[in-house]
Amino acid sequence: MAKGNDNRNDVVCSQSLTEETTNTQRRRLVAGTLKYTPLELPTLPVDLLPEILCRLPVKLLIQLRYVCKLFNSLISDPKFVKKHLRMATKRHHLMLTNVDEFVTYDSPIPSPFSTSTIVTQTQLYLPTSTLTNGHLWMGLLCSCDGVFCGQLNDDSYFLWNPSVRKFKLLPPLESHNFIRTLSFGYDHFVDNYKVIIVSDENEVRVNTLGTDYWTRIQDIPYSDPICFGDGVFVSGTLNWFAYEVIISLHLENESYQKLCPPDFGDENNPWDFGVLRDCLCVFATSDEYLDVWIMKEYGNQESWTKLYTIPNLQDQNLKASRALYISEDDQLLVECCEIEGETGYIKLVVYDSKTGTLNIPEFQNKYDLIYSNVYIESLISP
Repeated sequence: MAKGNDNRNDVVCSQSLTEETTNTQRRRLVAGTLKYTPLELPTLPVDLLPEILCRLPVKLLIQLRYVCKLFNSLISDPKFVKKHLRMATKRHHLMLTNVDEFVTYDSPIPSPFSTSTIVTQTQLYLPTSTLTNGHLWMGLLCSCDGVFCGQLNDDSYFLWNPSVRKFKLLPPLESHNFIRTLSFGYDHFVDNYKVIIVSDENEVRVNTLGTDYWTRIQDIPYSDPICFGDGVFVSGTLNWFAYEVIISLHLENESYQKLCPPDFGDENNPWDFGVLRDCLCVFATSDEYLDVWIMKEYGNQESWTKLYTIPNLQDQNLKASRALYISEDDQLLVECCEIEGETGYIKLVVYDSKTGTLNIPEFQNKYDLIYSNVYIESLISP
């Protein structure tokens, strides 16, 4: 490939292909003799390349980086990485972790909604360097823009983008307070990603991507204890479950806010929360069903709206606990827990809100799951 000058007529073409490929030649009859003249291959303006490449999956882009210096430079450009991320919001992937082998499998999001029992899955591994240092992978905790935050068994933490196979250990913590929750999100004001750790004393520390230290910020000003688990990133905020309320941290101005869940009608029903269609959502469970609520306008208590009521699969001993994804035709990918037994394994169920039917995808029957996450591919390097 070749790169032209900076005017509007810059093109990318293959000169060697034009000269050497014999099946792209035009035949002419000149003075009774058959002559061959090279065909002119179509040319492509350089300024169209980003518009084309940003629509491609990450795996193909990684391969294209090795084609020529022009592609490598373009795909590595931070502006292109952001452009590709904006286009990738419709290309969701499902990550599943197998309890027996503790191996993670990845598949495009349409797969769970398919009736086929054969689903293409990619087996993912953490870099082997973490194992040579005596680390063992304990689990993934949360994700943002295709980058996962996880914990190793020696209480160290890491960032990992499985799409580009980039891995980074986070700096060690000096504080010996017990870590209650770890979260990961994007700060639009500084145009960077932040890891937030909350201790059992509601102390908060921040690590900004690219730095090797933690900064302590204002403690959470509420007495409500943060529950164990990961935070949820939505609308520039990180949100934590605190039993009766949701506590949020605005990453830009580092201010805190309390959010109340919707009125379920029964205060004794357990509930959890997450993100669906880029909105904060709440999952209220009962013995018979799971209600899915969504906050259409973040921070506006009056905007809570109940979208779906999903029945439990009593005959399968499965109880719906949360929704992972909503398709464009209103099918939901639902995570269910075993009603009986002590294993705590989960199963994924597809709920069709239009017909009210439930279906268990057969591809997951070959292993038991302990973790599932829906994410988007990205080129972001941790």
